Amino acid sequence: MTERVRYNRPAMDENRQSLGGFKISEDVVAAIASLAASEVEGVAGLHGGLVGDLSQMLGKRSLGKGVKVELGTREAAIDLYLVVKYGISIPAVAQATQERVKQAVESMTGLTVVEVNVHVRGVSFDDDDAQGKEVRVR
Repeated sequence: MTERVRYNRPAMDENRQSLGGFKISEDVVAAIASLAASEVEGVAGLHGGLVGDLSQMLGKRSLGKGVKVELGTREAAIDLYLVVKYGISIPAVAQATQERVKQAVESMTGLTVVEVNVHVRGVSFDDDDAQGKEVRVR
């Protein structure tokens, strides 16, 4: 009788675990969410609040301005603070923003986005946002 030789090969999952892990920064997720939100029709910009305004005055430009991210090991929760263009349906803009941000973050990071909360902080009455100027909010 011939004896079969068995090779001990690590399973694919074991092999991946032995390579180590990675962690995605909240700033990276915030930048992805910010860019995705700015692509939605009707979004005039993101509102950074007091901290964002101070950093902008100091000359620092943040891609994550107007975005708050909470990360777990495999999940993310995102809060967006938007300025919406006047005359556009706010619920439609909010829903489109939620869908676009969720899709972008999940496809680029592999995280599961459990919630995208949209906070409308103002309405833009000017077309200055299209020209790259500061958005006037009322």
